[in-house]
Amino acid sequence: MREEQLVEIVLPGIVEPEGLRVRRSPLPQPGPGQVLVAVEATGVSFAEQQMRRGRYYDQPPFPFVPGYDLVGTVTATGPGTDPALAGRRIAALVKTGGWASHVLLDPADTVDVPDGLEPAAAETAVVNGITARQLLHRHAEVRPGQTVLVHGAGGGVGLLLAQLALAAGAQVIGTASARHHDALRALGVTPVDYRTGDVPAQVRRLAPGGVDAVFDHVGGRSVLDSWRLLAPGGTLVAYGSAATRDDTGSKQWPVLKVLARTWWWNALPNGRRAHFYNIWAGRTLRPARFRARLRADLTTVLEALRRGELTAPIAARLPLTEAAQALRLAESGTVTGKVVLVP
Repeated sequence: MREEQLVEIVLPGIVEPEGLRVRRSPLPQPGPGQVLVAVEATGVSFAEQQMRRGRYYDQPPFPFVPGYDLVGTVTATGPGTDPALAGRRIAALVKTGGWASHVLLDPADTVDVPDGLEPAAAETAVVNGITARQLLHRHAEVRPGQTVLVHGAGGGVGLLLAQLALAAGAQVIGTASARHHDALRALGVTPVDYRTGDVPAQVRRLAPGGVDAVFDHVGGRSVLDSWRLLAPGGTLVAYGSAATRDDTGSKQWPVLKVLARTWWWNALPNGRRAHFYNIWAGRTLRPARFRARLRADLTTVLEALRRGELTAPIAARLPLTEAAQALRLAESGTVTGKVVLVP
């Protein structure tokens, strides 16, 4: 019988998807305080699309293994780690390293996946679910009866965000391409086509007094428009710079510009608030609090997904070694849902 190997997808530099490399090496053994996880599903998120262009704000130096999140089963435990963890299915947010057949993790950074939720389905809601829940409840604190605007409501984060906002009793306006509109209407979202016409004008017609919260992943000019759409007492949460994905130059500058704007707006006596969301905020300075929040938020989302209260479509399932094709598909803008890699 051939000995099991570690298979990883390596991003060697700024390359086209076909430039990804497959690396094979001996299977690692967990050290003290670690568990070895056999990855059952990992995904292609917007972060990997930025990373291959060298555009993600704090990505590591090349070469490295991408993969922002994963779902898998603990197969071995290291010294000082509870042996009872073996056999447990977990989800983890890792930022990099997820595109692999196996990963070494600290058990404190894992969250149990509820029984009855298969790995690929759970994978669709790890980074996207944590982000959506924290945007809505920890930053905007959306309440029943409010009206919110979700940019990219047909996307991975946006779709979960729209559903969570509806569950919280809010009315939701969502920007999306026309092919998503019927599905969004079926959920109870009022869609706006961002590809045709003046988006701010369309939103103002739907909410003449402004909206109570805007969730903006686009960055650039969109953040200014989003701020101006807020009603008195409203909250803007910016959480990305998708508009600059294909730009060249500094990868930090688009983020710093949004940060500077939020600081300036919050200093003004206008009764509105602005935040820039970073999913990793507090990880270094307050690790216990960071982990507790992540565990609570991801557990809530996974349970809602298991009960059928949330929908997070799987666009495609591809073998890990076909990561280049998966990345191309995710970047094409032609699919709905998350592209999942299955080692």
